[in-house]
Amino acid sequence: MDSEFPHPMKGISLKVLSVLVFVCMSTLIKAAGTDIATGQITFYRSAFAMVPILGYLAVKGHLRTAFHTKDIFGHLARGFIGILAMSFGFYGLVHLPLPEAIAIGYAMPLLAVVFAAVFLKETVRIYRWSAVLVGLVGVMIITWPRVTLLRDGGFGSQEALGALAVLLSAALGAIAMVLVRKLIAKERTHTIVLYFSLSASCFSLLTLPFGWEPLPWNSFLLLMGAGFCGGVAQILLTQSYRYADMSTIAPFEYTSILLGLLIGYFLFDEVPTGVMLIGTAIVVAAGIFIIFREHQLGLERMGARKHVTPQG
Repeated sequence: MDSEFPHPMKGISLKVLSVLVFVCMSTLIKAAGTDIATGQITFYRSAFAMVPILGYLAVKGHLRTAFHTKDIFGHLARGFIGILAMSFGFYGLVHLPLPEAIAIGYAMPLLAVVFAAVFLKETVRIYRWSAVLVGLVGVMIITWPRVTLLRDGGFGSQEALGALAVLLSAALGAIAMVLVRKLIAKERTHTIVLYFSLSASCFSLLTLPFGWEPLPWNSFLLLMGAGFCGGVAQILLTQSYRYADMSTIAPFEYTSILLGLLIGYFLFDEVPTGVMLIGTAIVVAAGIFIIFREHQLGLERMGARKHVTPQG
């Protein structure tokens, strides 16, 4: 039988390329410096992402229809939660080693399983619950050395606050994933992508009175490049789902940790600790198991549908 996705290698290639560009985005944001207001970073990330997104939609002939929506409030809710997640994530990114911020962020798909069970009433069986628990243990192993800084240095410790910020970003990102899954039922993919960048840019502007400062040219160009990379990466990610199913390409998300380790070492002189590597290995293993389990359940559901008569 022919596959519904006849070009899995193309899908995998686009996914890996999107990961590479997303890591480049994070690198540019980190290189811009630690003294830039988080709201200012999120604005540049969201606003300049609109450039490649609008260009892509215009080339594809989807620009006019992309603005048509049946659920503007759903997009606004997703945009608000998404911009909060992005803001906390960027705060952690500039105050933590790059690979560590990436690894803690892997808590998001684990928490998404929990929130899908709670809010969408999805059935989650013991295998996935066990994997989520193991994965969260791995996240705690990574963050524990940072969290203990709260005891030693108080809440003024930027590394400790950075680790907590990335954890909060992962939780908010998981909620945003639930909102996206609701939107997908009635909205086109390009509409969801466009309205997120648009709403995120507008919400970011609300932080204008809180610490925004004129940027030097190098920081401006770095953040502009980060926003452009974010938009390109989003397009590549969206396109990857056209050529391979999610269970095929999802494991390649974890290539980001390899890129993060290399970039962190060569550009920022960041050497990972043994504890961080052990925790990351646990989180990645748990995430891959969840993806594998989702793939199995998907095959079982397809098999069940084949044996249902037209009358049901």
